[in-house]
Amino acid sequence: MVTLSRIYTRGGDAGLTSLGDGRRVVKHDLRVAAYGTVDEANATIGIARLHADPDADAMLGRISNDLFDLGADLCTPEHDEPKYPPLRVVDAQVDRLEAEIDAMNATLSPLKSFVLPGGTPCAAQLHLARTVVRRAERLMTELAAHESVGMPALKYVNRLSDHLFVLSRFVNAKAGGDVLWVPGANR
Repeated sequence: MVTLSRIYTRGGDAGLTSLGDGRRVVKHDLRVAAYGTVDEANATIGIARLHADPDADAMLGRISNDLFDLGADLCTPEHDEPKYPPLRVVDAQVDRLEAEIDAMNATLSPLKSFVLPGGTPCAAQLHLARTVVRRAERLMTELAAHESVGMPALKYVNRLSDHLFVLSRFVNAKAGGDVLWVPGANR
């Protein structure tokens, strides 16, 4: 485990930060932007958990922990012979998301329109989390075009946005249903 006895170090005062391998980079480095956005997504999930029932909260708790794993994965660039074995997202985490998506989706009616963000406070917050996860995914795929990013990490973030969408529908189904888009309704 990590032990933090001091929160500020002054090491970032000049606009640099350390990656997991010790390398110093600018704070606007694409890798830092990617794992920073994963952290932002995790914060939005924390707010959704305030409104979640026990089943949704348990799923979101696992996801929140996974997002720390993802941040650790992203913050440590891949090396052939790392000094310490890095924490990496694994396929089993993706498989768990898929199993949860399939279980929730089996209880839902097929969609006949696009879903608008809203419904319950939990579902609305899950939609916000989903959009932040999609932004993290865009940054991760951009990073992957320049540097190595593990395939399980890329699959996880892609599947997570699907999970959050289905979970929002699952939560709304218990409270009367989704808020659906009506094309051209306000012309």
